[in-house]
Order: sequence, then structure tokens, then C-alpha cells
Amino acid sequence: MIINHPLLGPRDAAEFTCLGDAGLIDRPDWQTEDAQQQFHDYLYLRDNPAGTHRELWFHEQGDRSWLVITRNTLTHQIDKVELARDVAKAAGRDR
Repeated sequence: MIINHPLLGPRDAAEFTCLGDAGLIDRPDWQTEDAQQQFHDYLYLRDNPAGTHRELWFHEQGDRSWLVITRNTLTHQIDKVELARDVAKAAGRDR
């Protein structure tokens, strides 16, 4: 599978590590009253859908950037590749 990196162009998927659901960007607030339950759910309860899904990928053997990749988990067709920092900033999570 080829991933079209937004900064580096087409790269082999072997250079990356997939970390699953892109919802990992939405880290819970550790100061809330139910933080322990929120972090449990954040770490252990993840979707594994068949079809189009947004995933968080790490360019481990390259520039060490984080990407949000929208792809079909059945066909591996990639529809969109974005820098995770841009996704977080657009959603107001650029703390």
C-alpha cells in the first residue's frame, strides 16, 4: 500500500505504524471527576469497523510525523491523508 504523505510524497506503508482509530487525538481531560473511566475507555475501547475509517498513522521510518489517514479497511483504498497536527488545530485541540 502506498501512502501519499502530505510533505514527502508517495511512501510505502512499511515505513509507517498504524495506531488505530484517529479518535485518539481526542485525549480525555485528566482533571475531570470521571477521568479514570474516560482514560480506560480511551485506551481500551476502540472501533474496528469494516469500510471507510479514519486512522492515526506514525511515520516511524521517516520524518516521524503523525498522519490521519481516511481509508477503506476492506479494500485498503486511501481517500485522504492529512497531518495530524492540522486535524487537531482545525478542531481547536492545539494546546
